[in-house]
Amino acid sequence: MVAEAVYILCTLTAAACAVLLLRGYARSHARLLLWSGLCFVLLALNNVLLFMDKVVFPNIDFWGWRTGTAMAGLALLTFGLIWEAD
Repeated sequence: MVAEAVYILCTLTAAACAVLLLRGYARSHARLLLWSGLCFVLLALNNVLLFMDKVVFPNIDFWGWRTGTAMAGLALLTFGLIWEAD
């Protein structure tokens, strides 16, 4: 019961961060906000997949999908940090 609540809260937190970062990008057009926002979108998706993996479908393994979304999000953020290092 507690684990499910933590999964949901982590998803909501990552989604809220994504919304705020992307909203900040829409206002200021600072590209680092875009890369960070996209990273948090994928991290929120990662948390949704974690919830699906552990709670909704415990017999199905979503490990590859979860790892892929997390790696893609961090790769986007890393790319953005390197690209904006000028």
